[in-house]
Amino acid sequence: MLIRHDRPLLAIDILLDVAFHVGRGEEVTGAGDIADRLGAARRGIEPLLQTLSRAGLLDSLRGPRGGYRLGRAPRDMTLLDVVSAAIDDEGGEPESTGRLSEAVTLPFWQELEAGLREKLAAITIDDLLRRAAAKGLRRPVNEPLNFAI
Repeated sequence: MLIRHDRPLLAIDILLDVAFHVGRGEEVTGAGDIADRLGAARRGIEPLLQTLSRAGLLDSLRGPRGGYRLGRAPRDMTLLDVVSAAIDDEGGEPESTGRLSEAVTLPFWQELEAGLREKLAAITIDDLLRRAAAKGLRRPVNEPLNFAI
């Protein structure tokens, strides 16, 4: 793929992982657990976790029982929200390199981006959770700990 997509895709993967394994309740999941499930380095995802927290997409809880949970309901979180947060934190748009770029390439790229943004705005994290269920993936059931002997 020609478009740089690693950071936005990782942001979507992170939010989908948190939605799938924890949701928005009282439970949280740690950065290490997220990284393990995604096959990523913890140090590699931590800046993105912070970005998603600043954007209100994740709630971050500190402390020994800290971790992450969704910042809002999956049905209220579009992929455009996620991708925009990941891209906005990464830097600005590339500069034009001349008249042809300004007259042809840049407007064409903006058309492609507008179509992509429209598509991303129409899909929510909840939609992705339904796709996971349709593929046979089941959300883990958190059973309460029982310390009886």
